[in-house]
Amino acid sequence: MEGDNDCCCLVCVRTQEVGVVEDLGQFKQLLDPGLHFILWPLQSVVGRMSLRIQQLDVVCEPKTKDNVFVKVAVAVQYRVLLDSAYDAYYRLTDTRQQIQSYVFDVVRSTVPKMELDEAFTSKDEVAQAVLGQLRDVMKAYGYEILNTLVTDLSPDSRVKASMNEINASRRLK
Repeated sequence: MEGDNDCCCLVCVRTQEVGVVEDLGQFKQLLDPGLHFILWPLQSVVGRMSLRIQQLDVVCEPKTKDNVFVKVAVAVQYRVLLDSAYDAYYRLTDTRQQIQSYVFDVVRSTVPKMELDEAFTSKDEVAQAVLGQLRDVMKAYGYEILNTLVTDLSPDSRVKASMNEINASRRLK
C-alpha cells in the first residue's frame, strides 16, 4: 500500500514481499514478511516490492540479413534480489522499460546478422544473447534475470504467403 496515511503503528508485509520504510523522507529499513511496528507519523511504508518471479513480454521488429522484417517476441523472467531490494527500489524508476530497452538493443544487433531461415533455427542464440546482456546489467540494479525465451519469430504476412506459394509449387513439381 504505497503512501499509507493511516494512523496505525502496525504494518503487515505479505509473504514474498518486502516493505520499504522511510523516516521523514529518508530510507530507514526494509521490512521482511510479517507484522512490524513503525513510529507513525515519522516513519511510513513508502513502497512494497514483490519477490515473486515476474515476466515481461517484449515484441521487437528487426530486419534480417536478407532484408525481411520479422517480429521477435521475447519473454524475460526476472525477480527482485532480496539482498539488493534497496537498489531495486531506489535506483530504477521503470524496471520494465529498462529491460525492454536492453532486449530491443540485443535483438536489433543479433538478428540482422542472420538470414531468415537461420533466424528460425537460431532462436536459442538470440535468447542467450539477451540473457547474457540483461543478467550483468540488471544485477547492478537489484534484479536477477532468470531466463529469456524467444516465444515467437514470424515474418511479415506477405513474406509468409510468398514462402508458402514457393513451397506449394515445389511440391507440385
